[in-house]
Amino acid sequence: MNIYKSLGGETMKKRVLSVFLAAVCAASLTACGGGSSSSEEGSSDSSTQESAAIESREDLEGKKIGVQQGTTGDLSVTDEFGDENVERYNKGFEAVQALTQGKIDAVVIDDLPAQEFVKQSEGLKILDGAYSEEQYALCFAKDNQELCDQVNEVIQELKDDGTFDEIANSYIGDSAGENYYESPADVDRSGGTLVMATNAEFPPYEYYEGDEIIGLDADFAQAIADRLGMDLKIEDMAFDSIIPAVTSGKADFGAAGMTVTEERQQQVLFSDTYYTARQVIIVKE
Repeated sequence: MNIYKSLGGETMKKRVLSVFLAAVCAASLTACGGGSSSSEEGSSDSSTQESAAIESREDLEGKKIGVQQGTTGDLSVTDEFGDENVERYNKGFEAVQALTQGKIDAVVIDDLPAQEFVKQSEGLKILDGAYSEEQYALCFAKDNQELCDQVNEVIQELKDDGTFDEIANSYIGDSAGENYYESPADVDRSGGTLVMATNAEFPPYEYYEGDEIIGLDADFAQAIADRLGMDLKIEDMAFDSIIPAVTSGKADFGAAGMTVTEERQQQVLFSDTYYTARQVIIVKE
C-alpha cells in the first residue's frame, strides 16, 4: 500500500533508487579491492580485456554471461549460447557486481534496471540495440480465471483514464520521482486482501525503501486493489519462487516484470499485458 503521503515522502522515494544502487556499487568496489591473490587479479584483468571487445550480440559467443536466475534473460541466453556460458545470480545487481569484479564478461538484463545500474557504476556501458523485446503481465493460477478477468477489466480502466501512464511516468523518464500514486481516501476495502508475490530487487519495478516495497509494479498493483475494493499485501521472494507461490495459492497473483512466455503459459494464466520491455547487454567500457 502506498503510504508516502506525508511531507518529504516523495523526496525520500525519489532518492531511494540512487541510494540502493550506490550501496550495491560500494559493496562491489569493496569486494574488488579486498586482498585478492595475484592469480585472481590476473583472471580479473583478462576478463576485463575480453569484455572490452564485446560490441555486439555476436561477440557474446564463448563469453561468460551473467543473468538473474529464472528470468527470460536466463532462458534466452542459455538457449542461444549454452548453459556452460551462463552464470546465474539470485539478484540482478549481483550479476552486475560480478561484472565489475571481472568474474564475467557481460550481463543480460532488463533495460530500465540496466540503466540504473550503469548510472551508479563506473566503467560499464549498455550496448546499442535490444537483446530482445518482451511483454510484461501479471500471472494468476490456472483455476483463478475469475480474478484474472476482474483484473483485466481494471487494467483497461487504468489505461483508459490515464492512471497507468501516470504511475509509469512517476518511475520512468523525465518525470521520474514526481507525482507518485496515492490511494483515494474513500476506498471501501471490504473485498478482503489481495496478495502479490514479487522479487523486490528489480528497480524501478519493485524495490525496497526501508521496509516498504515500492516501484511501478507495486503502485500498479495498489491501484488495481483500490479499484477492486481490496487491501494489498506484497510478499517478497526469489524470482523463481513467484510462479510456485501463485500456483499453490500462497499468493493471488505475481508481478515482478514478469514476461509472457509459452513455457510460463503452461503453468499460469496471464493478464493483459501492460508494459513492453527490452533485454539489453551490459559490458565493461
